[in-house]
Amino acid sequence: MPPGKRLLQKVASSPSFARYAPYVVPAMDLAVHRFTRGRVQLSAQMLPGVVLTATGARSGQPRRTPLACLPEPAGTWIVIGSNYGRPAHPAWTANLLAHPDAEISFKGRDIPVRARLLQGEERSAAWREALKIWPPYATYQARVDREIRVFRLTQR
Repeated sequence: MPPGKRLLQKVASSPSFARYAPYVVPAMDLAVHRFTRGRVQLSAQMLPGVVLTATGARSGQPRRTPLACLPEPAGTWIVIGSNYGRPAHPAWTANLLAHPDAEISFKGRDIPVRARLLQGEERSAAWREALKIWPPYATYQARVDREIRVFRLTQR
């Protein structure tokens, strides 16, 4: 593992990061993504990433959220609702529960997807794989009482 990635994981596990990152990281990711017409996502330089466009659970309006993801060999993607280890589930997870049909931008391509909340052994297996690419997820889970939501996105 590159030394820079190890340092980033340590920083990402800190409570201070959890306090400020939800305001800074997504805004930067969306700005760069928009500027490069979907070709670049800053956080995806360390982790694979997508920009999810989901319908708001209450508003019905499109909501764009940059997310780390775990691309799977079957052409699906795993996304983790960690919310940086903050107490509440991130809003995008409620959006997917209410409206599972969504769209992702992945490597400059817009792809219609359907989201499915994983449970049981299927969730456990995806969680283990996610921890391999981003160990701070374990720190996030230890910080909260809720079970972090894990979704599989399948191309429609």
